[in-house]
Amino acid sequence: MLPVKPPTMNSPTWPWNNQEKLRFDRFMDLALHHPERGYYARRIRGVGRSGDFTTTPMLTPALGKAVAAWAGEALEATDCDHLIELGPGEGHLARAVLDGMGWWRRLRTTIHLVETSAPLRAKQQAVLGKRARWHDSITAALAACGGRACIYSNEFVDAFPVRRFRRELDGWRELYLTPAEQWEVAGDLPDSTVLQSSFAPGQIVEVSQAYEIWLRSWLPWWQSGRILTIDYGAGVDDLYQRRPRGSLRAYFMQQRLEGPEAYQNPGRQDLTADVNFTDLQYWCTPWLETTSLQTQRDFLLPHATPSQPIDNQLTIPGGAGTAFLVLDQRRLAP
Repeated sequence: MLPVKPPTMNSPTWPWNNQEKLRFDRFMDLALHHPERGYYARRIRGVGRSGDFTTTPMLTPALGKAVAAWAGEALEATDCDHLIELGPGEGHLARAVLDGMGWWRRLRTTIHLVETSAPLRAKQQAVLGKRARWHDSITAALAACGGRACIYSNEFVDAFPVRRFRRELDGWRELYLTPAEQWEVAGDLPDSTVLQSSFAPGQIVEVSQAYEIWLRSWLPWWQSGRILTIDYGAGVDDLYQRRPRGSLRAYFMQQRLEGPEAYQNPGRQDLTADVNFTDLQYWCTPWLETTSLQTQRDFLLPHATPSQPIDNQLTIPGGAGTAFLVLDQRRLAP
């Protein structure tokens, strides 16, 4: 989704110098994924309390245990020997999953990591050594597995660019940046449950059409397995309660930035929006069947121990444990 003419890296007006305006998802794609200046290509300061953001694997070992338990059961049920992680961060979750498996299952399983960020892949290789195989795309990973694999991800979907829409009395307007906000009458609307819902005028919503396109590019080639998706978000009916400006925000050194501040310094801060789990299930029709949808808290609690308790942020009401959902889906017979 990069522009035909990529921005000049030395331009002080990057990324607008070659275009008068950018539709928001194209701006977000550049800010996060540009191969030279995007956040994931060169600016990540590290994951954890001293980095730009913290992920669940950094808060508790229970996530690795929970995913390992899910993987063992899913691999056995689907007769698969390949496990794929999408967007594996610094590799800590993959290591915990491997360590959490029984020795026989671990011996039989090959783990594949799908990673496009060179800095993150280097960190993963330092953590995992020769315990994993790396791929640039899900299609390459599936080809190496013969189309039969179980797949999991943690905070992967939220890294896809989103389109932003604002409800008006006469329909939807879409956000463009110049870099100032510019709302224009929406032309081609994406296929999303959020745009089919009723909202008061002024409500801003996000649609991850890029993720839908990505899903449809590989789901037909996946032959067998299950997929576990862990991310922050909600169903469409709950996603925008008391959030008239939508869910988009930026993170820089643990600071949360919203509104126009989130557009500043592209490539120097993380950009993200909550995941619409209703869309995730809707877009997977007719390939996948939902097995379960639960909070991360409920997913983790069976794997907490007195010696390794779950961080309070993951158990208190309104904390990360309930802000995150865990979606388990099964590949239907082709």
